[in-house]
Amino acid sequence: MTDPKAPDSKTPDSTRRSDRSRRAIYDAALALVGELGYPRTTIEGIAARAGVGKQTIYRWWPSKAAVLLEAFMDLAEQAAAGEAEIPDTGDLEADLKLVLRATVDEMNSPGYDAPARALAAEGVVDPVLGAQFVEKLLEPQLQLYVKRLRSAQDADDVRPDIDLRIALELFVGPLTHRWLLRTLPLTHGYADALVDYALYGLTARR
Repeated sequence: MTDPKAPDSKTPDSTRRSDRSRRAIYDAALALVGELGYPRTTIEGIAARAGVGKQTIYRWWPSKAAVLLEAFMDLAEQAAAGEAEIPDTGDLEADLKLVLRATVDEMNSPGYDAPARALAAEGVVDPVLGAQFVEKLLEPQLQLYVKRLRSAQDADDVRPDIDLRIALELFVGPLTHRWLLRTLPLTHGYADALVDYALYGLTARR
């Protein structure tokens, strides 16, 4: 006789089903933005690609922008797994060149480019989304630069009076500017030049 208190192995696991649906929605949103562009991506299209009802999406997110933001954050977390720090080898120049080269590779990848551009553009017209994009995605990454530069300050490799927040913008600002404008290629050579110019300045060395 079956024990009525024993768990029913055939009972659906709603938590597992929800997680599977959520991940399918993430994948669908990122894929469609890459294939069609953000303006032509719709909730209905995401639902159809993910194999869920559109009401499932509306139950979890208020808009396609919110879906894309969460999907992109999930993608970024997977990419950063095990690489949550900028290396600190004691050689600031080498460490910064290493991380900026990796950033160039990421920015040049189709999986990053389309959703990141869509979120950046949408954040301009939607200040709430823009603030979430900065707070949840960009700011944690920028703080890694602050931490590495502070370590360099402690080692007397960076002047003690330097504002570290401004300092990090000397690296990531030009990189983002070139990526947004698409006028010139993003290369490892460009990343290395940014580090050289920021660390050693533009005036002739004497």
